[in-house]
Amino acid sequence: MDYQKFCAILNKHIFDRQKKELLINLSNKPERFVGLFRPSKPKTKILQHLLQSQEIRFGDAFEELIEEILKDSGYEILRKSITRSDGKRLSLDHFFKDKEKFYFIEQKIRDDHDSTKKRGQIANFEAKLVEILKSYHNNIIGIMYFIDPKLEKNKNYYKEELKRLEDGYNVTLRLCYGKELFEFLEVQDYWDSLLEWLTKWKESLPEIPEINFDINPDNSFNEINNLEIKVWKNLLTNQELWDIGIINAIFKSGQTLKLLLNFFKSHKAPRYLELSEILEKKLQDYY
Repeated sequence: MDYQKFCAILNKHIFDRQKKELLINLSNKPERFVGLFRPSKPKTKILQHLLQSQEIRFGDAFEELIEEILKDSGYEILRKSITRSDGKRLSLDHFFKDKEKFYFIEQKIRDDHDSTKKRGQIANFEAKLVEILKSYHNNIIGIMYFIDPKLEKNKNYYKEELKRLEDGYNVTLRLCYGKELFEFLEVQDYWDSLLEWLTKWKESLPEIPEINFDINPDNSFNEINNLEIKVWKNLLTNQELWDIGIINAIFKSGQTLKLLLNFFKSHKAPRYLELSEILEKKLQDYY
């Protein structure tokens, strides 16, 4: 993996579909963005949502980045989905093997969970360990991994719990932070590269995410025009989203909405014609 691939993976997870998912969330759960009992204005609330979403997507991106490193280093990547006897599916963050052992990793960005969540982490880890042992017996190594080495809030708790599970199930378990995982898997050279690439990538980011879709209306239109009709209907008919300025904050000049209006009019289906009538009235009233 090189810097270009590193950036492509991060950008794909963090920025691709960002506009679509914002509109879907606005459509499905508008109450998260509106309401008198919120100490923020519309634009601030949208920014909060985008920043929180980016944090979550950042973790997803690092799952793929580490998987690429494992593949480059000769490990065989295995299916990460396992099915319990009751039919419930469990998803592993990483599952792979070398010539002798099978490995599974539960990965988080940082160890900063409160007491309830830290217990949940261990319960989740144990549930997956139990299922894997049914197929691979004791020929596995389980790892709880936190990428950020500067946060070790619950380190002693996790060490004690993993030792309990290790003794109880007679299996090898490890707790790793930052570079420790790379050293254990003997791919330590990649850690310094990741730090260098991440620093460089972050320097290219804007200080604040841009929420105005009309900065580039053609690109925005191409990304969002194929949203489901029910999403558009919810957005166009939710009067509060318009009255408090949520829609105007996203579509500041209305240019993207005008492209959508033409798109709706080009379809002869009654549902699209209904959308075009609603949107045309909204453009007259709010722009």
